[in-house]
Amino acid sequence: MPVNILIMGATGYIGGRLAPRLDQEGHRVRCLTRRPEHLAEIDWAATVEIVRGDALERESLDAAMDGIDVVYYLVHSIGTGASFEASDRTAARNTAEAAAAAGVARIVYLGGLVPSGEEASPHLASRAEVGQIFLDGLVPAVVLQAGVIIGSGSASFEMLRYLTERLPVMVTPRWVTSLVQPIAVRDVLSYLLGVLDLPPDTDRRFDIGGPDVLSYREMMQRYAAVAGLTRRIIVPVPVLTPWLSSQWVNVVTPVPKAIAQPLIESLRNNVVAQEHDIEALIPLDLCPFDQAVRLALERIRLADVVTRWSGASWPGAPSDPMPTDPEWSGGSVYRDERERQVEASPDALWRAVEGSGGEQGWYSCPLAWAVRGVIDRIVGGVGLRRGRRNPDHLVLGDAVDFWRVEALDRPNLLRLRAEMLLPGEAWLEFSVDDRDGAPVLHQRALFIPRGLAGHLYWWAVFPFHGIVFGSMIANPGPRR
Repeated sequence: MPVNILIMGATGYIGGRLAPRLDQEGHRVRCLTRRPEHLAEIDWAATVEIVRGDALERESLDAAMDGIDVVYYLVHSIGTGASFEASDRTAARNTAEAAAAAGVARIVYLGGLVPSGEEASPHLASRAEVGQIFLDGLVPAVVLQAGVIIGSGSASFEMLRYLTERLPVMVTPRWVTSLVQPIAVRDVLSYLLGVLDLPPDTDRRFDIGGPDVLSYREMMQRYAAVAGLTRRIIVPVPVLTPWLSSQWVNVVTPVPKAIAQPLIESLRNNVVAQEHDIEALIPLDLCPFDQAVRLALERIRLADVVTRWSGASWPGAPSDPMPTDPEWSGGSVYRDERERQVEASPDALWRAVEGSGGEQGWYSCPLAWAVRGVIDRIVGGVGLRRGRRNPDHLVLGDAVDFWRVEALDRPNLLRLRAEMLLPGEAWLEFSVDDRDGAPVLHQRALFIPRGLAGHLYWWAVFPFHGIVFGSMIANPGPRR
């Protein structure tokens, strides 16, 4: 029987996979997002309803929940800094109140496995608190508690993958001996779908996990075996704190320390299912760890990663001002604008523009880009290693190294907004038009400084603009 469903967090890693599955099952799906434009070009967006709203803004939830039977709450504030617990708490309370007022029949929440007899990390404690807020509310709630999720594009899998592939010899912190019960992303999705068939009065937590209980060290060794790598040499030492570990992960993997640190702090706990009641209610042929790794690597090899951890907007990403705002809107705007008539077909030029970043690079001074990426990682930014979801095709909201696609009007305009740590806001924009029968590439970099530091930053890097931006427009990529 079709169910009216609201997904909160549809632009995230799990939400972006769950929405099309529910739609294919014949349910009526509505997706709540702060930026509906980020879903505009997603394949499944045309068959679902997309509404604007924010869990932190209580009044925006009432219309979104009108006529809804089940709310999937897939929102969390990992990586937003010291106040993430307060944000999670407020968002959960707003959701519980709005769901009760709208007569919603069930809330489904995906949280984390909570350790038994141990002090939980701040991240896990916050996830547990959110679950309890829903269980204490007036609407029956199903709280699924998962540990490490293994799937192409998940932050936990990317951390495991890069650590194992890049470090044949590792001096590691003690958390590599903690026990983990990883679960394949496909099984997480199956459980999320299956809860729709649970009795209407079901109001409780369920632990979910795969069939294997492993230490993180065992996970790395088994990943190496599946990936065809030599056995890793792993030497645990007691001196590496979660903070130091996050610096190390920040250097070695694409996962920035703002996200790596809460994940690592969670790994100091043993995250193993304490009960298995859901297995009788929603029987699944659970995917073993090795098979989950094999499936994830195959997706990566085929460039068929549906969603990635980087798909959600980077925490704290600014929303105003826009580069299209007139100068009289206030503040200074620094510009570097260039154009060039290109001896290539418009299609070839646009392919080069849309293919920028990731493994393709930025067509200019790769060393300079690499150094800028390393500096950003050192100061806590995302750096260049997020890459891109697809090597050739972009959609609104995609992460591209330390940029995010803010505007896309194919084949005329691509605007990228910087998510590196800066004393201001920055954009890089490419547009293509026709002049005398030949395409013209317009390239524009904009920077809106924040305080004196912003002005000093612009003039400090200004001497390099002619080299980096000049060579970029002179060589707008290979004609693929």
